[in-house]
Amino acid sequence: DEKQNVRLVQSNDTRIDHTQSMLDYTAKTLPRFSDLSGYIVCAKSPSCGMERVRLFDAKGQQLGKLGVGLYTHQLMQKYPWLPVEEDGRLFDADLRENFICRVFSCHDYQQTMRDGFSIGKLVAFHSRYKFLVMAHSPAAYRTLGRLVAQAKLFAPDELCQRYLLELMQALKNIATRKQHTNVLQHLQGFLKHSLNADAKQELTELIHRYRQGFVPLLAPITLLQHHLKLQPNSYVSSQRYFEPYPESLGLRA
Repeated sequence: DEKQNVRLVQSNDTRIDHTQSMLDYTAKTLPRFSDLSGYIVCAKSPSCGMERVRLFDAKGQQLGKLGVGLYTHQLMQKYPWLPVEEDGRLFDADLRENFICRVFSCHDYQQTMRDGFSIGKLVAFHSRYKFLVMAHSPAAYRTLGRLVAQAKLFAPDELCQRYLLELMQALKNIATRKQHTNVLQHLQGFLKHSLNADAKQELTELIHRYRQGFVPLLAPITLLQHHLKLQPNSYVSSQRYFEPYPESLGLRA
């Protein structure tokens, strides 16, 4: 990165400098990736590492794991909304689930806007994603809500990109049990007039048991979906929160 004065040089002969070659390669390659919904890079690589890449000074002394691979840095600069993750980090169940969630959400947005952006499409998309965003970032839930409410103040292209960027930044936060519990309780509220006392108590207790760590997230979600089949609510049923990616991936616990 020329701005940071970081160079990509041969480890056994620092006189061999690959910086410009890599920058030329990225300039030629990255424009083809505008339709991608996610990118997995190689951990620790001086070209592709996403974080904690070793930096060395001109004398070969290690400065620490402070850098980003040159290629990946250019990738994230050009597509700041793109979900990017390192291969090694995907062994972590929470990080893997989070990355896949972002990939499918990004793809859904891209497909929604494929034939052109409109405020109507944005409102409909945001309506489906409200509770998924809330689970990952209550603050972003409010920020994105204001952005959609003020949609007419922005140029269409600017709004389209800004919403996607802020959505991806929001979903990058790992959803906690506390935040999931908050969402589950909100969703339960939509059923308060359709459930009898026993059903309400059962659902309340199951959500509480999830909050305490005794049951997986799928338990209260499955019960909510069961009640929605008996007492349909199109707004709640449309929420992407229930299935942010194919259930067959088995990522939710």
